[in-house]
Amino acid sequence: MKINLAKIAAEARRRLIETGGRTAQELGLGRIVGQILVYLYLSDGERSLDRIGEDLELSKASVSIAARQLESMGFLQRTWKRGDRKNYFRTADNIETAFKQGLLTFLFQKIRTLSEELNHVNQLLENEFQKGGNHSDTQFLQRRIKRAKLLSDKAAVLIDNPFFQIGL
Repeated sequence: MKINLAKIAAEARRRLIETGGRTAQELGLGRIVGQILVYLYLSDGERSLDRIGEDLELSKASVSIAARQLESMGFLQRTWKRGDRKNYFRTADNIETAFKQGLLTFLFQKIRTLSEELNHVNQLLENEFQKGGNHSDTQFLQRRIKRAKLLSDKAAVLIDNPFFQIGL
């Protein structure tokens, strides 16, 4: 029985790309973002948006949007070929640093969004309270929101701490 190494490599690549997609989706980044990152990481050299779309069976628009998102996070680098008008992408030279920084940026943005929403909801409750409302459910919510805000603020400080960033 002869083992077809090319088939095994293709299956391994396919499985890792799908796992990357699921993982990115679970983190809230989007499935296509994860698929493209893993695809390019497992590719030798750069790939055009057209080729990425063909290989992953995705639309060029989806690939373009995800590639720009990954580029803005520092995971991908855009390259050009002389005489070719297409955009090409490859993973960042130092993917570990890009991953750490991208993940920290992503977490910080999520915490900031949560904090803003907590502030907004707390202000709504505070306005109702000042109008004379004294409902026990409102008071309970205010206490919980205050605690959640403290946790959110502590998490933001922790993520922004240089010691935490070095340890990643």
